Amino acid sequence: MLDIYKIIENTTVEGPGIRFCIWVQGCRKHCPGCFAVETWDFGCGQKYGVDDLFRLIKFQKSKIEGVTFLGGEPFEQAEDLLNLSKKIKSENLSIVCFTGYTFEELKAKNNAVINEILSHIDLLIDGGFESEHFDLSRPWVGSSNQRYIFLSDFYDESIIKKYKNKIEARISKDGKLQINGMGDFKSINDKFYLQLGKNNVQ
Repeated sequence: MLDIYKIIENTTVEGPGIRFCIWVQGCRKHCPGCFAVETWDFGCGQKYGVDDLFRLIKFQKSKIEGVTFLGGEPFEQAEDLLNLSKKIKSENLSIVCFTGYTFEELKAKNNAVINEILSHIDLLIDGGFESEHFDLSRPWVGSSNQRYIFLSDFYDESIIKKYKNKIEARISKDGKLQINGMGDFKSINDKFYLQLGKNNVQ
């Protein structure tokens, strides 16, 4: 059972192409200046079985290029993430995964489940956000320490020049503005808080 903060079934700002994006709930890294502190706590997200989540992905298959895992920290839910990853790859969809750990830290865990997950990921974007290295010049990342680790031949470094950072805005059913993607969120939030009020922005 995966603990999920939120899902966006079609987005163009969380990796290459149109993607199904899954934000997991729970992270122990707690990087200063993190844009997603609401994903830190464990056990308070919406619960999804792997098969139920995969059915949602399959329903979108004709519209998407792949699936992106964000968080929170995806590797905190390694076993279920592995089971979902296997199913995603069986449909020839790509997998992009963001992690606060470095690739070397993940490998050093010498954990068979984590190593198998890595074998299914096409693009790993590693490293926690570092506010002192704030940098929006590259797609999907917010600080210069974060790296693109290409773990298959599905993507290569050419995508870094092909895409730019963007944000998307949606109005939820309860009337709240939801923003995703990568940008100067402090500035964005300050502007929207002034215009809409803090309780209407997520």
